[in-house]
Amino acid sequence: MMSEGSKGTRPERVAEEIRKIVSRLLQEKVSDPRIGFISITSVDLSPDLKNAKIFASVLGSEDERKKTFEGLKSATPFIRVELGRALRELRSVPEIVFVYDKSIERGTRVLAILHKLEREAAEGRKYSKKQKSNKR
Repeated sequence: MMSEGSKGTRPERVAEEIRKIVSRLLQEKVSDPRIGFISITSVDLSPDLKNAKIFASVLGSEDERKKTFEGLKSATPFIRVELGRALRELRSVPEIVFVYDKSIERGTRVLAILHKLEREAAEGRKYSKKQKSNKR
């Protein structure tokens, strides 16, 4: 854990620690085949440290995402026990809930749109140059 002189409030520091621990657990200790390629993007921890929303992004189809979240729900008790072992300085382990984070998906969509607009603009410039050269 970080020292008291570290930046951020205690809930922010604990939330970041939870994010790291859960990420590691999902890579190393949770072996549910339903859990696909997942990334823990952030953790929103209540000021009293009793409730944590764990935001996760899943790479894959809608069906793969649903299966992954079913696996996460099933693994939640195990994850809480492991959090309790890792976060001994807390009086109680926060209740956790996994929430789908659409930000990476949204970002990918925005990038695809930008690339499409860039291609269309480049094609428009080519077309415009051809028209100018034909007029001469």
